[in-house]
Amino acid sequence: MIWNKIFGKKEEEIDPLKDLVLSNLKTGYLVDYDMKTWSVTAHNKCEWSEGMYSDEWELSSGEEVLYLEREDDDEVMWTLTKKISIAEVGKGIPAYVKENEDPPEEITCREKKYHLEDSCGGRFHKDGKDSYDEFIAWDYEDESEEYVLTIEQWSETSFEAAYGKYVEEYQFTNILPA
Repeated sequence: MIWNKIFGKKEEEIDPLKDLVLSNLKTGYLVDYDMKTWSVTAHNKCEWSEGMYSDEWELSSGEEVLYLEREDDDEVMWTLTKKISIAEVGKGIPAYVKENEDPPEEITCREKKYHLEDSCGGRFHKDGKDSYDEFIAWDYEDESEEYVLTIEQWSETSFEAAYGKYVEEYQFTNILPA
């Protein structure tokens, strides 16, 4: 725009062959998945205690909200989850964690059995900002190693849960910038 040229504001240039890939999603972008168009409503970052990092994008389509996470640990892994009530995972989970410092090794949720695969402390950077909230996450997988369940503890009494599955980058199409 001429206005930007006059006042020296540099326009963001997007290379459609290089920049419009899933790992470069930004707030406001659109992406198609499972025959729906999703809007990227947030891009968060997680800093894990092992020195690893992951990206999390909040995707909205109508009233539905999903979370797409990208983790690079020897290979890139993508998960797509939906938040659920901690009571769906087990009404006694917060009390169990308080008493045992960890949740159970095996959990049944939505008619699937999940086994504990990993646990880690982390720092959640909302919108990628420097400020953060600390939390602990326990990751579970079902027997097929296709579905995932995550329990997060944000404070002594604050717990969240999400379930979903592993996805592939090629399942997301038509990425459009804001």
